[in-house]
Amino acid sequence: MTRRIFIAGNWKMNLTLSASLELAEGLKKAAAGISNADIAVCPPAVYVQAVAAVLKGTAVGVGAQNVYFEKEGAFTGEISANMLKDIGCRYVILGHSERRNILGESSEQVNLKVKAALAAGLVPIVCVGELLKEREAGTTEDVVRRQFDGSFSGIAAKEMENCVIAYEPVWAIGTGKVATPEQAEEVHAAIRKMIEKNYSKEVAEKVRIQYGGSVNDKNAAEILAKPNVDGALVGGASLKVEPFLGILKSA
Repeated sequence: MTRRIFIAGNWKMNLTLSASLELAEGLKKAAAGISNADIAVCPPAVYVQAVAAVLKGTAVGVGAQNVYFEKEGAFTGEISANMLKDIGCRYVILGHSERRNILGESSEQVNLKVKAALAAGLVPIVCVGELLKEREAGTTEDVVRRQFDGSFSGIAAKEMENCVIAYEPVWAIGTGKVATPEQAEEVHAAIRKMIEKNYSKEVAEKVRIQYGGSVNDKNAAEILAKPNVDGALVGGASLKVEPFLGILKSA
């Protein structure tokens, strides 16, 4: 089956409110003629509602960069999935390597967040990927399998079909280094096999697997051409209209 390409921009902890709104307006115009791909942007939490208001009714969906797994309560500083849904979110990035490796987030915590996101009707974009030392040790697939199994534990087949996986080799994020298209395809194919093993071939054929890690308008076409690469989770190149539009055109 043909999976619809999905390009999402992760703005991380960047931009001001005015810059976020200016970028959203630019993307609104630039993406108007693109119909062959799903598009999303994930601003910092404090700007999600304002960006969602600009992009409402357009082809560009809005997502958050994290969520807490409880519905409500005394959890100072946290944001629930229902709150995100309420202000216009459609997607949420979960288990990004920066949260796993800088903030110590475990796959068990990611799993709770996946369940909370699905229960609220959000689409989780679940990140997996290996460190440079793990790549050099030849344990990439083992690391990704552990993250996959832990992050999707107890997720039913129908729920899995509504999830997106983003393979992001940690050594390629923000470094300018990019996994070769062949390296990306190898891991993406392995992830699809993991889905098939845990669920079924039918489910595996439906789940979209994005690549992330220094994706830009120069290298996107070659990466997206691989059969198991269904899109991109874009960092730095999503902070300006032209590079992000170039990636969209590559799709």
